[in-house]
Amino acid sequence: MGIESESSGGWGVARGLVVKTLVLIGGALLLKRLTKSTTRWDHARLVARSLSGEKFSRDQASRDPDHYFNFRMLTCPAAEMADGSKVLYFEQVSAAFWRTPQKPFRQRFYMVKPCPKELKCDVELSSYAIRDAEEYKNFCDRPNDQRPLPEEVIGDIAEHLTTIHLKRCDRGKRCLYEGATPPEGFPNSWNGAAYCTSELSILRNNEIHVWDKGYDDDGNQVWGPKEGPYEFKPAPASSTGDMFSPLNFPLQQSIEKRIEGSFVLRE
Repeated sequence: MGIESESSGGWGVARGLVVKTLVLIGGALLLKRLTKSTTRWDHARLVARSLSGEKFSRDQASRDPDHYFNFRMLTCPAAEMADGSKVLYFEQVSAAFWRTPQKPFRQRFYMVKPCPKELKCDVELSSYAIRDAEEYKNFCDRPNDQRPLPEEVIGDIAEHLTTIHLKRCDRGKRCLYEGATPPEGFPNSWNGAAYCTSELSILRNNEIHVWDKGYDDDGNQVWGPKEGPYEFKPAPASSTGDMFSPLNFPLQQSIEKRIEGSFVLRE
């Protein structure tokens, strides 16, 4: 009986040690998972996901109709490069006549990838012209089988336009990522410009703030909003129809002329 008691007691101690060891190992693995640092590709994927979707500048246009229009911004995945870089299709059109067969004011490909290791940033966001932009009109609204194939998308990436280096925002700020082009910008010739610059902020509530401006050789701004960036907010599911309101611009022709003359989104 004494031997059995000692044996039983020894097994109980051993079993307790095993349980404690498993708990410690499990806790260590959980802690490692929770504290695992975000990888460079995690940042790139998050930026690509945040840029994607349908967003409008309606609220801003309502507050300040003299300087901002209600634009629809639509972005969606289009292809993936061999190195893992994400290619997104992007277009903007005035929401006042979005449902009409109107050519978008801006069409671009975005390429999203981690910043080069030698730079102090997290994500590199580059924009490219589209070789045959007309073929991509309403790309994101089409069924997948009516879109150009990913390999066709890659083949239609044309000249490089701009590159923005984004950094993860510090805790306590409204943004997730923010960045800008270099101060010297990139070549641009629209409306007498010599170069253009761009600033971008991705907010925690999924808003996108973008400020594109063109300058002449003397540093004078010749296109783009002067008051501040455009603010694009996701459309609430229950009020998508309201997002297309022309606000206080009753005639399509007058809207087109005002947009053309404002130098807001044309390059």
